[in-house]
Amino acid sequence: MSHPRFHGVAVGRKSSVAGPKKCPDELRQRAVRLYRGSDPKPVIRRLAEQLGVHHEALRNWIRQAEADAGERPVVRAVEGEVAHGSQLGLDSAESLPVTPGSAPASLSA
Repeated sequence: MSHPRFHGVAVGRKSSVAGPKKCPDELRQRAVRLYRGSDPKPVIRRLAEQLGVHHEALRNWIRQAEADAGERPVVRAVEGEVAHGSQLGLDSAESLPVTPGSAPASLSA
């Protein structure tokens, strides 16, 4: 059954659009190494274009590498919410906000 608005596309059928492609680990490692080894840092969009990857994928790889190296705070989801600092091993002065958009008292004006 097709709907006139969908021009011959069967309603209720699964789309044949491919999901995101998985990049080889070697490409991820090379991309992060190129970014981190550059001084000054290249524009992520331009580097991603040169490597043939999406700029947000490259940005996420860089963030993950920084977190793995201890250069960026680790934030992970706990049952759909941001983990509280004590769950991440941080002391109370370094606690992360529990709800999106809220800031610790030390950061509030």
